[in-house]
Amino acid sequence: MPKSGQARVPTREQQNNLFQVIQGRRHPEKNTAIMQVSFKLGLRAQEIALLQVKEVAKLNSMGTELKLLEVMSLPAAYTKGADAMGRSKSHYQRKTISFDIESFDKVVRQIEALAKSGADVNPENFYPPVKHHKGKSRDLPMVDLDLRNALIRYLNLRLGKGERLKPSSPLFITQKGGPYSPNTLQEHMALMLRDWAGIEKASSHSGRRSLITNVIHKQKKSVKIAQKIAGHVNPSTTLIYEDPPEEILEEALGDLE
Repeated sequence: MPKSGQARVPTREQQNNLFQVIQGRRHPEKNTAIMQVSFKLGLRAQEIALLQVKEVAKLNSMGTELKLLEVMSLPAAYTKGADAMGRSKSHYQRKTISFDIESFDKVVRQIEALAKSGADVNPENFYPPVKHHKGKSRDLPMVDLDLRNALIRYLNLRLGKGERLKPSSPLFITQKGGPYSPNTLQEHMALMLRDWAGIEKASSHSGRRSLITNVIHKQKKSVKIAQKIAGHVNPSTTLIYEDPPEEILEEALGDLE
């Protein structure tokens, strides 16, 4: 089983079943495209929610025809912690703060000095600075045929309904016609995985974990390649995916003599 807090990595059979189940639900073209992007490009839910048409396709001047791009160029502003177009959460209320020992001792001495002088002490004046996530841009080749076919079918469906797309149009839209918020799309992806396909402990991160785990364990590619695909700033984050996936553990336990 995955570590506590980590999304489950679905098996190949579970992935195939997911896409079959989606066909029997409403909006199969859109939902298939969303999950293909998750499993084949490893994007976070926020990144998928913020995607625009220009990231995957080139439109004609009228916005009535399109050609799928070979490479998705994902802007740094879309990545974790960013505030792309003001649509993602930009303010985070602190729940914990961290100091190294030397800095903590220095703060204690400052507070002691202020207290002895009778001055008012405001704890917030001693909080360490917030570390802002700048994000990391990355280019992702869209070479998988199932991914490409899913995107083409979904976009052509929108064009067939008379919609005139713009380069800045949201790639994925809700039933009301507007863009998904990252949280709404995260919940929708989890619904498809857990409730529709019955994959326990799955989340919107399962497709991402599945891809990176596959690159490291099955394709035997370097962590550097997996890091670039994932868009991790620090390779130590990618190293988390070196833990053997559940499928390998099942094989090991099933081969006992």
